[in-house]
Amino acid sequence: MREYKAMATNLVSLIMNFLTPDMIGRIASALGLDRNDTSSAIDAGVPALMAALAGVATKPGGPQKLADAAKQEVSTLDKFAGMLGTATQTTSITERGSRMLSSLLGNRDQTALESAVGKFSGLGSSAGGSILGALAPVVMGAIAQQQGPRGLDGSSIANLLSGQKDNIVDALPSGFGKLLGGTGLLDSLGDSAKRAAMAGGEATRAAAASVARTIDDTRRSGVETVSTSTNWLMWLIPALAIAALLIYLLGRPTEQVVQPGVTPVQSLNVGGIDLGKQVTDSISSLRTTLGGITDPVTAQAALPKLQAATAQIDKVSGMVGQLSDTQRRTLSGVVSPLMSTLNPLFERVLAIPGVAEIVKPTIDLLKTKLATLTV
Repeated sequence: MREYKAMATNLVSLIMNFLTPDMIGRIASALGLDRNDTSSAIDAGVPALMAALAGVATKPGGPQKLADAAKQEVSTLDKFAGMLGTATQTTSITERGSRMLSSLLGNRDQTALESAVGKFSGLGSSAGGSILGALAPVVMGAIAQQQGPRGLDGSSIANLLSGQKDNIVDALPSGFGKLLGGTGLLDSLGDSAKRAAMAGGEATRAAAASVARTIDDTRRSGVETVSTSTNWLMWLIPALAIAALLIYLLGRPTEQVVQPGVTPVQSLNVGGIDLGKQVTDSISSLRTTLGGITDPVTAQAALPKLQAATAQIDKVSGMVGQLSDTQRRTLSGVVSPLMSTLNPLFERVLAIPGVAEIVKPTIDLLKTKLATLTV
């Protein structure tokens, strides 16, 4: 799971803390979905729902609709875990949440949201809709809890959501804003969200322009060299081939922002799942989690995240057999250098008094899983 800023009124943080790894696993199991994909969908779905509801609050009659919906979910957070007992109960929750979203957002915006979450997580629109349906009562329940019984009026809820804009923007996963671009669902968040949605496309265009300039410079240099050397083709043709390869790679859609120290992986799709993204996201999250461990208390709090990262890496290692030899070498070439940055973090954490007994079994398993990706 991603980490969120700890602020007293940060609703995204409150909701994500409420949705424990155990609860996410139960949701995934009840819906018959992969746990890691469900986690990705929730990471995107919570801030996306918040953004959509913030938009509802700006429309005529919208605040009152939100207040009416929140009043129906006053006790949801207290009872939600018990509602996940069976697939039938979970389906009942998702259907109720879907009806709520249809009433608040309208069919067009609801469909756009389901499509974006489904595409980001790799689960598809239908499963994305189910997860959003399950999340809707939780989000409204958190709003109701934050406001209290006396604050469940339209204007108070509108003010609450207006104050969450920065938190929502910060919580949107890398690349997800781009999937919502053009839907209008981010309009209520202001220019920062719009810039985030456009960032991927602008970066790709800038990179392509840079490569185009490289080709042009190479071509001009080649022309000049023709007059003085008969061997210009020996270097010009390879240079153009490299430039063409760069255009191909840089022109591909980008769904993520590469973290410092994490190398992007290209062309590692298996069954519609980008293994490169899975690896880089997991390692980025892992580095952040390890860096936050300073004592037994923080180690215990970080354990579920370490276990989630282990499950994500295990999922990738289980699909390595479907990669070609070239793809395996590419993946190994990415993971191997990163182990030199992770190992010092592992050692630092395990050296903290009282921490090793909490996280060492998980770290040992994680190191084993990562090692399988370097073969």
